[in-house]
Amino acid sequence: MGSGTSPTVALLDYGSGNLHSAYRALLRAGADVTVTSDRATVMAADGLVVPGVGAYAACIEGLRGVRGDELIDKRLAGGKPVLGICVGMQVLFDSGVEFGIESEGCGQWPGVVSRLDAPVVPHMGWNTVSAPADSVLFAGAEPDTRFYFVHSFAALTWDMPTSETLVPAKVTYAHHGVDFVAAVENGPLSATQFHPEKSGDAGARLLRNWVDTL
Repeated sequence: MGSGTSPTVALLDYGSGNLHSAYRALLRAGADVTVTSDRATVMAADGLVVPGVGAYAACIEGLRGVRGDELIDKRLAGGKPVLGICVGMQVLFDSGVEFGIESEGCGQWPGVVSRLDAPVVPHMGWNTVSAPADSVLFAGAEPDTRFYFVHSFAALTWDMPTSETLVPAKVTYAHHGVDFVAAVENGPLSATQFHPEKSGDAGARLLRNWVDTL
């Protein structure tokens, strides 16, 4: 915990993402939020949120520009929570392919982010998700709860090997033309493909659930 009663959350500023709406949503969720790319502040915070909109390649370039990939890695090595949102989730995978060009990601999770095979792309609007029964992020959410998505690319499969030594990840799926990974809870690392900060009461609950774990 940070000073006072609210957990401290660093909202990573690396030139991508609607920081304003995420900032307001995290404040409402009960966090003490700082928009920053300062290394010491990011490492000291109880939680780190990595937003992201737009192209995969531009996001990963911006992230590396502030050494965000290293900060994510260092936080996770110390068991410190990180939450990725939208393209901030996608860059956590091994790589992303856009318009025939593959960009290397942060490599926290195996798998390639690729274009949705759907009649209408981008996938824009409200959609339901299928969350595991023991999900912490989706605790209190009814099965017909809808979240707000805006994306053309996604991780279509979850390739993480499971073993007795690894805590299995909790993977949530959604469907738009094909099934795709809508959220992951994997130890200190969580992420959502949808925008909780734009998902009304459902998104507010999810962010509160995450902040409460800090």
